[in-house]
Amino acid sequence: SVLTVACEQTEVLLFDPISSKHIKTLSEAHEDCVNNIRFLDNRLFATCSDDTTIALWDLRKLNTKVCTLHGHTSWVKNIEYDTNTRLLVTSGFDGNVIIWDTNRCTEDGCPHKKFFHTRFLMRMRLTPDCSKMLISTSSGYLLILHDLDLNKSLEVGSYPILRARRTVSSSDIISLSGSSGLRAVGSPCHQHDSSPLSEKHMSRSSQREGGSPRNSLEVLTPEVPGERDRGNCITSLQLHPKGWATLLRCSSNTDDQEWTCVYEFQEGDPVHPVSPRCSLRLTHCIEEANVGRGYIKELCFSPDGRMISSPHGFGIRLLGFDAHCSELVDCLPKEASPLKEIRSLYSHNDVVLTTKFSPTHCQIASGCLSGRVSLYQPKF
Repeated sequence: SVLTVACEQTEVLLFDPISSKHIKTLSEAHEDCVNNIRFLDNRLFATCSDDTTIALWDLRKLNTKVCTLHGHTSWVKNIEYDTNTRLLVTSGFDGNVIIWDTNRCTEDGCPHKKFFHTRFLMRMRLTPDCSKMLISTSSGYLLILHDLDLNKSLEVGSYPILRARRTVSSSDIISLSGSSGLRAVGSPCHQHDSSPLSEKHMSRSSQREGGSPRNSLEVLTPEVPGERDRGNCITSLQLHPKGWATLLRCSSNTDDQEWTCVYEFQEGDPVHPVSPRCSLRLTHCIEEANVGRGYIKELCFSPDGRMISSPHGFGIRLLGFDAHCSELVDCLPKEASPLKEIRSLYSHNDVVLTTKFSPTHCQIASGCLSGRVSLYQPKF
């Protein structure tokens, strides 16, 4: 019912997505750039900022914040929410993932604890059922915490390490580097023996039986086309609404290529509790325009998971797994295939940085570097 916009100069804008009317400007929502906005329910939402804080807001009383949360020591870039436990999860460039207990929120904030720490952290996401946490890094690694338990803090060395199976030298291992977090040696490869998506709808308890312990950590180097020798930075991280796949935007270390990649989750019991197969497989990808270097472009899945909206130069591209916008489960290729361009929409005069599907209306929004917000609605 409300379109919220995070802006560079301390502001949050609110619009009516149906009439496109401007509702309100929170001119001093933070003391620095606003990075992310997350609704916790129909009225309460959270914002995070480069001022190292998170703010909670109520749509019914926007003149003042509900409270301000202090705990990060650097720019806060990501907000997630576990609807089961009502725990807020944030991540920042200080490398910390922090858990906030919104059940005990007061005007002075709410209880919090550091859940996880790693170097080079870029983005953090929870799967829709909150059974996994994914963390992307600027060094090209993807961390996955399996069978997630947010009530248990993870200190360095306190969590089991899962190694992806591969038939190479034993030097490809995961090691811990003290309080600095994680250091990956080698590059775990991707297995191509995928299991059907229909087999993935098992309960979390059944996944634990005879399987990996809670908060087991897997460290991967996702396969990215054209980046095998130069390395890459994972800048944007999104998840399929049904939890089937993850969507990454990657840029090369030389900053001359960008790719959008889809990776299928491969579930199944590990051969040994500490040595499961690699849980992600590259299924689809497409090269991007590579404009607006240095800026992160945030892409997204449609609410049904059949399409991807991706910033592309001065507009957005709607991408599908095939030309008919089929479900991912119905068109899984044996080898990585190109995403199909369904439609291109160009209405901006500057580089598009973010795009989002409405969860309730047949609408897409996009925002560009110069501050213009565009709304698109298909004609039938």
